[in-house]
Amino acid sequence: MENLEVGDFVLCTVDRIVGTVVFVKISFGNREIEGNIVMSEIASGRIRNLRDYVVPKKKIVCKVLRISQTGNIDLSLRRVSQKERKEVLERYEQEKSYANILKGILKEKAEKIIPEISRDESIVSFLENAKTNPEKLEKIAGKEDSKKILDILNTQKSKKKRIKKEVQLTTTKPDGIISIRKLLGIFKGINVKYISAGRYSLETEAEDAKTADKKLRDMIIIAEKDAKKLSVEFSVK
Repeated sequence: MENLEVGDFVLCTVDRIVGTVVFVKISFGNREIEGNIVMSEIASGRIRNLRDYVVPKKKIVCKVLRISQTGNIDLSLRRVSQKERKEVLERYEQEKSYANILKGILKEKAEKIIPEISRDESIVSFLENAKTNPEKLEKIAGKEDSKKILDILNTQKSKKKRIKKEVQLTTTKPDGIISIRKLLGIFKGINVKYISAGRYSLETEAEDAKTADKKLRDMIIIAEKDAKKLSVEFSVK
């Protein structure tokens, strides 16, 4: 599986509180890694009682701040937005759901197959790829069980993730409206809506939030470069 990196958002389970440091178990692939959160990274402002925010066994979403050469992982709870927390929890629930499908079909064989899959990638990623390229799944699960798993996956309706951003476009050029229309034309396949003077909303969707967000960000980068050439002020809210 991919390595844990600085900036990643991860699901953790509070393990213990020692003084002003919270130790957690990070759910990563099919294993758990220990990390820690210092008091200043629990919440903004003064904290009177750590247990108002964290208690043993509670699941929390944290951001990876540092990974030392010795493997020590420093985390932050306060730097996680509601949106980021929701995305991690949704990903966790989907991973658990896909694992349960494997357990239901493969029975005791799942105990060996699930860790085998998780060594290289997430269960969700593996099974989503298997929908179009089932060879790897057939190799480890057999053709009959592979077909049963894919039949279940293909009957499930995938809820697409939506990403929405607001942009401001202003210009003092006499033909400025033409320049603005040209910039908005860059956002092909994106739902563009006029809000008010100079304000527009951009909305896109994909199977996962990361893909949708990357698609929109890539187009925004292009639009920002073109905006300078066209003398249009471009800002993202």
